[in-house]
Amino acid sequence: MPKDSFLVGLIGSGIGPSLSPALHEREADRQGLRYLYRLIDIDVLGVPPERVGELVRAARDLGFDGLNITHPCKQLVIEHLDALSAQAQALGAVNTVVFEGGRAVGHNTDVTGFAASFARGLPDAPLERVVQLGAGGAGAAVAHATLTLGAERVTVVDALPERAADLADSLNRHFGEGRAATASPDRLAELLTEADGIVHATPTGMAAHPGLPFPAELLHPGLWVAEVVYRPLETELLRTARELGCATLDGGGMAVFQAADAFRLFTGREPDSARMLADIAELADTVPAVP
Repeated sequence: MPKDSFLVGLIGSGIGPSLSPALHEREADRQGLRYLYRLIDIDVLGVPPERVGELVRAARDLGFDGLNITHPCKQLVIEHLDALSAQAQALGAVNTVVFEGGRAVGHNTDVTGFAASFARGLPDAPLERVVQLGAGGAGAAVAHATLTLGAERVTVVDALPERAADLADSLNRHFGEGRAATASPDRLAELLTEADGIVHATPTGMAAHPGLPFPAELLHPGLWVAEVVYRPLETELLRTARELGCATLDGGGMAVFQAADAFRLFTGREPDSARMLADIAELADTVPAVP
C-alpha cells in the first residue's frame, strides 16, 4: 500500500512565523494524508547554525521523512548529507532534505519556485539589467532562476564580497561568461539608476528582521522589485516600492511553488499549486505575523 503518514520539519532561525506547516498540512489534508510538519528553530533551541548536521541526524533517527532547510543553514547543511540532486549541487545550497533508506539526500526547490512565481507575477518585466541584493542560499537559487528566465546580466551585491564573487563565478560557469557580475553595496544607488529591476534576497523584511534593506530613495517608478521574503507578504520594501509606482512581486508565489515541489519529494503525490496559492493568500491575512 502507498504510504499515507508523513512526519516532516523545517530547520532555520526565527521561523516561528513560517506558513510552511499550514501550507503542507492543508494540502495533505485535502489528499487524505496524515501529515505532521514541525518547526525546528535553532534560536529556540539555542543551537548555532553550524550544528545543523546534528539536527538532521536526529530527525532521521526519530523517523522523519524529510526536512525543509532555511536561513541560515542552506549552505551549511551540505557537508552533512549523503547525496545531492544535480540542482542542489550546481547551486551549493539545499532547501529540502529527503530521507531515503537511511540516507539524507539534498534538493533545491527554490529555483523552480522563484521562476514559476516570476513568470506568473511579472510576465512582461524587462530583464536586460537585473540587480540582486543577497548572495546567500536563497540568493544562489533566485540568481539561477533569473538567468534561466532570460536575464541578460545579473549584478550581485552582497555585504560579503567573497560570497558575491563565488556566486557570480558559479553563474558565469553555468550560463556563460559575462552573464553575472558583482558590485559592492556602496554602488547600489548607481546600479539601480540604470537597472530594469531588483531581486531582494536577504532576510531583511522578515518578521524577525524588519526594515528596509537599502534607503527608500534609491527606488524609482521605472524599477520592478521582486521579493524573496514572504512572511509578511507585504514587506516594507514592497510597500514602499508600490507607493512609488514600481511593479512588484511578493515572496508568496515562490513560497508556494517551492513548497509544492518539496511536498512532491516528501510524499510522491502531486500537489495542487492553485489551491496552495489560495491558501497562502488566506493565511497571510489570518495568521499573526509573530508567534
